[in-house]
Amino acid sequence: MIAFTDVQYRDTDATAACVIAGQWSAETPSSEWTTVISPIAPYEPGAFYKRELPCLVEVLRRAPPLQFVVIDGYVWLDTQRTPGLGARLYDALERRTPVIGLAKTAYKGSEMALPVMRPGSAKPLFLTCIGVDEALALQLVTSLHGAHRLPTLVKRVDSLARGR
Repeated sequence: MIAFTDVQYRDTDATAACVIAGQWSAETPSSEWTTVISPIAPYEPGAFYKRELPCLVEVLRRAPPLQFVVIDGYVWLDTQRTPGLGARLYDALERRTPVIGLAKTAYKGSEMALPVMRPGSAKPLFLTCIGVDEALALQLVTSLHGAHRLPTLVKRVDSLARGR
């Protein structure tokens, strides 16, 4: 099972969403749910994980045993492998479940991320991972369903978190 996760923030709470698929090429999820988290930590520049990590841990409590978790963000923040949200989630999951980060934007320091060109897009996604070989992670992400930059299940979990 593969979990796709995302979090949407409001003033005092957040909605964490999870979409589960049995295969990387799945077009539709086998299950999905949301969890509202309140209160949430304030945004802290350079420490985003303090806000998002508790939300992801909470929404993943309902998940069946997982082979992978895909997050919207980075596993590593720079070439020195400073832990990002994904590396911290991997630790929170007791280093048992590989985490693949798919970020939509590059930033200074993100040169270590592997650009992933999806069909129908001139802009890449940026892949980082932990607990899985980068070449395998690239192969898995490339096999995700969808004819556009954002894979179908990544779009679905984003919509679910936003309440759509």
